Amino acid sequence: AAALALKEVPQCNSQWTDEYVRQFVAADVSVAVNTDRGLITPIVFNADAKKITEISADVKALAAKAKDGKLKPDEFLGGTFTISNLGMFGMKQFTAIINQPQACILAVGGTEKKVVPNEGADAWETPFVTKSVMLVSLTSDHRVVDGAVGAEWLKSFKKHVENPLLLLMP
Repeated sequence: AAALALKEVPQCNSQWTDEYVRQFVAADVSVAVNTDRGLITPIVFNADAKKITEISADVKALAAKAKDGKLKPDEFLGGTFTISNLGMFGMKQFTAIINQPQACILAVGGTEKKVVPNEGADAWETPFVTKSVMLVSLTSDHRVVDGAVGAEWLKSFKKHVENPLLLLMP
């Protein structure tokens, strides 16, 4: 979902330099992994061009290599965007710190069940339903990505997360 949102809002797939702003074509998504030696961010290269099953396999393999201390520098140096997930630690929401020189990082909290209004066709019969809700926040370098662009990216991300069939399309 993040990689597809980067394709739709490419300004968030950028980095700041003293001379210029570099915008990337490929979404090379770094994923924060906690290890005994601290946090490291292995990269899922070309995530925007991969199937969700390939991304899942890459993240699992990279996380295992990171925990074993076997990542090569080219597997964790770089990346165009980072995702940090603290949901497994019980965090509902947090603010992640940008991995410079990237322009953005997504902080993903845990899911929780909430009672919400039913917007379906049967709302008259069942006015409320229980849904899983997840809070995310986007931290951005405002020299590159201002609040309006960040909100546009979050809207795209939300669209993809809430419509998982979109993640299965090539």
